[in-house]
Amino acid sequence: MMMPTSEKCALTLALLTCVLLQGAQAGVVGDFNHVERCKDSLYMGTPPRGYLSNSFTRICQRYENKPRYVTLYDTHKHIPIYSAYTFKKSDGEKKVDFPWMFEPQLASEKSSSNMEPFPQSSNMHMNFEDTQAVLEDYADVVQYERGQLNPDEHQSDPLDKASTYSLTNVVPQIREFNMGPWAGHQDLIRKRLNNYCRGKAFVVTGVTTSGHTIRRNNLDRVAVPEYMWSAYCCIEFDQNAPYFVRYKFPVFAAYGMNDRVNNHMVEVPLKNLEKFLKGRMDVDKNFQIFYNDCVPDN
Repeated sequence: MMMPTSEKCALTLALLTCVLLQGAQAGVVGDFNHVERCKDSLYMGTPPRGYLSNSFTRICQRYENKPRYVTLYDTHKHIPIYSAYTFKKSDGEKKVDFPWMFEPQLASEKSSSNMEPFPQSSNMHMNFEDTQAVLEDYADVVQYERGQLNPDEHQSDPLDKASTYSLTNVVPQIREFNMGPWAGHQDLIRKRLNNYCRGKAFVVTGVTTSGHTIRRNNLDRVAVPEYMWSAYCCIEFDQNAPYFVRYKFPVFAAYGMNDRVNNHMVEVPLKNLEKFLKGRMDVDKNFQIFYNDCVPDN
């Protein structure tokens, strides 16, 4: 039976759309240049630039078939180098009943593009522990907490909150730093953006490393960050905010040492943070966290 040309075209278009959509399914991606590959998590759709290492993997963090945020992941050190996300106005409540998840596509590109809860049987974890951290890595290290780069407290939708509980969004933080200066800074930024950001706020939070690692079974398993850093970009903000807040818009940053002592967070302009990081990371001279330093093009 001959098919009319219009039906042929419709069928071809449907197949093409299907192929394109399958190609846009995220997880491990080559770039973030598509909405389905987490482009909307980045200011001007542009990730931080200037990282020199080729061993990092780009993850569009998907949960329940929806892109949630971006992570640049080190599959050798088993930690995120940074996570980039959009801040959502929130009351700062932290959920504790979400399961910890892993990224199936780091282990096999044929796997699901959605993060998935760790299997109940720890024997199953061996299938993907070469490429990422697993629950056992954090089991017997009482001095460390799991520090989220995209924190639960900066999200409001329950599914967005749940998606922050991937171990690919987590680094080992010294307990005193995690519960003290780091928690304090995340809450400070939450309140500042809640109160004074009028549009969309983009946040990038990352790490530097110096060689310390969590070991398990005599193997280096998870790198321990030396410094934690974070920066936000919000170009639509309250112009009538008091000066002590207003000068920290549209963009500001901070860093702190992941340690028991001397671990206070230092707030600095974006350029100061980039200069600080250039001396501690493998980046080129054009290292830039936000496109055009979060200066609008108008």
